[in-house]
Amino acid sequence: MNYYFTGILIILICLLAFIKPAYPGSTQTNTSGSNTAIEGGYTSTATTTYESGSSSSSTTNSTTNSNIKSAPPSSSAPSYNSMTQDVCAVGVSAGVQTFGLGLSGGKHIIDENCERLKLARILNDFGMKVAAVAILCQDERVFESMIQAGTPCPIDGRIGKEAQALWSKYDHERPDYKTYVKRMDDRKKIDEEEAKRAAEEKQRKENKEKNFIKPEDWKGPR
Repeated sequence: MNYYFTGILIILICLLAFIKPAYPGSTQTNTSGSNTAIEGGYTSTATTTYESGSSSSSTTNSTTNSNIKSAPPSSSAPSYNSMTQDVCAVGVSAGVQTFGLGLSGGKHIIDENCERLKLARILNDFGMKVAAVAILCQDERVFESMIQAGTPCPIDGRIGKEAQALWSKYDHERPDYKTYVKRMDDRKKIDEEEAKRAAEEKQRKENKEKNFIKPEDWKGPR
């Protein structure tokens, strides 16, 4: 379905790119009601002849130019509903309008968290509690909370301490692997700093004991 939508959208963009907007040669600002623009020019000549033989002639030239540029109709984003309650799909649409070009489109997006909850609920109703927990553990927040609670998520049919051992061995399979690696790096830095401080403190104590002279070893005047 997404391929059809993408193809149609590409065709529309290509057509709009090669079609130039038509601009009328007149300008008109609409306020209310109906406005009419009259273009072109006209010439009127009036001649009056009197009985005495004198005459009067007048010529009037009038030209009216108007330039009307009207904006194209607004682009309307299509309406996408959320399907039914049993389908975890969300409708998303958007539209962009410029003076000479309007473009709109939309699609459905699958809500994976909604699907995960529905699958876990169905598995739990069928009595597959471990499988339901395994589905929820695909979310890194659930996985982390299970680790913090001391009940690691199932892996390869193992639970409890056996599952913890496998997660430690194959840590790259964790859903929170990136967060896990960052946390381990931060902890490693803290441990190295603490070890460095402990070594410096130990060295100070050794130097202090080394420079300390016991009373029985004192060879100076008493």
